Amino acid sequence: MKRNLWFWLYFVAAIILAIYFSVRIIMTFMGYGTLSTVRNISVSADVNNKDLTPMVAAVGIAPGTRSYSVNLELVNERLLQMPGVRESAVRRLPNGNLSVKLHLYRAVARWTDGTYYYPLSADGTVVKKPSIDNTPGTVLFRGPVPKDISDITKAATNVIDELEYMEWIDNRRWNMITNGGITIMLPEEDPVAAIGTLVTLNKNNDVLSKNINVIDMRDSARILVK
Repeated sequence: MKRNLWFWLYFVAAIILAIYFSVRIIMTFMGYGTLSTVRNISVSADVNNKDLTPMVAAVGIAPGTRSYSVNLELVNERLLQMPGVRESAVRRLPNGNLSVKLHLYRAVARWTDGTYYYPLSADGTVVKKPSIDNTPGTVLFRGPVPKDISDITKAATNVIDELEYMEWIDNRRWNMITNGGITIMLPEEDPVAAIGTLVTLNKNNDVLSKNINVIDMRDSARILVK
């Protein structure tokens, strides 16, 4: 008898809970109740100390908006159009709020079109966020750039005080242009090592301050100076 009583009590409780949650779900989809509205939008990025205010504005969702009326794909598209955003993921939380996680480009250098200066990521992506001034102590590139500039950028910082800009030639090798107007022609193979040789050569002979036009380092057996 007692077993039958407990069975029916649990059965009735299960029915009540099922009805309750069904009503809550239906109310949420119909736009009623707190779970159906966006009350908060959290935005985070994989770069510290980054002002995310423009990204929050790009989400374009006002508090009180019905959560299930938000098109997450459109929000992602708007975010991906923001300067510096590489990847975006927007998620609707169970409480109706939105969570946005961003992966941003990390600038390692600058690129110029001759008028403006743009952040340049390690994979050669020019970030559409220009300024009219270059950043001191930053390697500057002009023209097309390859997909990986991380190694050449690190090497070029060793002559940053003498360097005006880097230039990718014929889609295969680098030229370095100094502040004094010297063109340094780096080899296709191991340009990083060639820059190391240049640093030593300049330290011992101060070649970058001399009245010359070209330092041709394309032949590993000899260096030509014109």
